[in-house]
Amino acid sequence: MSATVESRDIATGEVVGTFPAMDGDDVAILIDRARPAGALWHGLGFTRRRASLEAWAADIVAHAKDLVSLIHREAGKPEDDAYMELVIAVEHIRWAARNAKRVLRRRRVSPTVLMANYSAEIDHEPFGVVGVISPWNYPLFAPVAPIASALAAGNAVVLKPSEHTTAVGSALVAAFHRSNPGLPQEILSLATGFAAAGAGLITGGADKIAFTGSPSTGRTILKACAETMTPAVMECGGKDALIVAADADIEAAAAAAAWGGFSNAGQTCVGVERVYVHQDVSERFIAALNRRLAKVVVGTEKDCTYGPLVLSAQAEHMVDQVRDAIEGGAAAPLGGVERVAGQYGKPIVLIDAEESTTAVQEETFGPMVTVKTVASLDEAIRLANGTRFGLGAAVFSRRDGRRVAAALRCGMVSVNSVIAFVSIPALPFGGVGDSGFGRIHGDEGLRTFSRTKAMSTKLFDLPGLNGMLLNRPRFTLWALRAMTTMRYRTRTQGKR
Repeated sequence: MSATVESRDIATGEVVGTFPAMDGDDVAILIDRARPAGALWHGLGFTRRRASLEAWAADIVAHAKDLVSLIHREAGKPEDDAYMELVIAVEHIRWAARNAKRVLRRRRVSPTVLMANYSAEIDHEPFGVVGVISPWNYPLFAPVAPIASALAAGNAVVLKPSEHTTAVGSALVAAFHRSNPGLPQEILSLATGFAAAGAGLITGGADKIAFTGSPSTGRTILKACAETMTPAVMECGGKDALIVAADADIEAAAAAAAWGGFSNAGQTCVGVERVYVHQDVSERFIAALNRRLAKVVVGTEKDCTYGPLVLSAQAEHMVDQVRDAIEGGAAAPLGGVERVAGQYGKPIVLIDAEESTTAVQEETFGPMVTVKTVASLDEAIRLANGTRFGLGAAVFSRRDGRRVAAALRCGMVSVNSVIAFVSIPALPFGGVGDSGFGRIHGDEGLRTFSRTKAMSTKLFDLPGLNGMLLNRPRFTLWALRAMTTMRYRTRTQGKR
């Protein structure tokens, strides 16, 4: 293993850290070593695992300055935003640690009257070793979300962070080891490198995969998982819509659109990419949005609003989308492709782009939103549901927010806010369509990283009523027929 991957400061190009570029065999070794560590970790039980996870969260907070600096240097994110990411991450660790026992403990269920001589129980067991493939846009929170649930459920975890933010992933794993010196380090391991390391999680025998990234990469991973029948939870990005009703608080909606669309340079899977605004308030909304965006400062200096795009290919993709929309008739009141210089992009707002354009149909992952005027909320709902994606959404309305939210095809929705569901650890996170499937966060996230086991135990015999025999007494079926007839008799029949 002589090849390496270098983590670099996105602004200066300075090397932040150098890590091994692992291949599939290297990752397979990590998985093999994680198995006995995972068994020990599971054997600790919920209470001791909770203490270890809470110690991890406390260590992250204690070393917040260093972690925030790493996020800023690798991902270009303003330090204030990086700290917000850290806060959300530790809240999710705390929630998973404190709720795992409630959600996953063994519980009894009713066997029903026909099986009254049995007890019935449901148990949740860890998969064993979970492989987490994590992106660069939220290099601390994105891996923490599945790792916290997987660890709380009793699994060992092997994390493969993005090659662009390996130093943050390494620091996250180091924090767990530092805060739990008496535990095997293999409970949470780090796989570093490029695509071969991520593929090694599957070929190397991980028992479940949690992936966050693009739909195209997700499909490649799913094909590999199909070969080994490895279950996976997939979070594959979005094209999230914000609907602004005629009765909305326009200033609040504009502020939310500015934050949801342009924070982190638009590199947020649940960020706002499309806005549908009612014709009665369209001009006011666009003016309010543009006022806010006129104050944006782009760069990596301390007082900048957001930083660069992490990948140069993203900037090129965004330019292509802007050009396509403008050629199709869209207006760009703040300016068009000239606002993108290298990997730095000033905010772009496209007005009334055709719904068929790539700017509307394909994920941008950059500082650009489309705004379309609609005649009704029904039209807004139809258009919002008109892409292959279905991750998050938002609606601003004083009266109709919940009705509109219920009609949107997505996994998560905020009413009179944007992206709020991410910060609430009890809410599940995930989408539909090209946005993926499965859920992390919340009760559903804990269950995602657990196998469900059903157990029935016969307590005593019911003479003559055992139907599970090759040679049943005639009385058995007579009794079962009589019981079933009585049990399912309708009220009308009972009154006759």
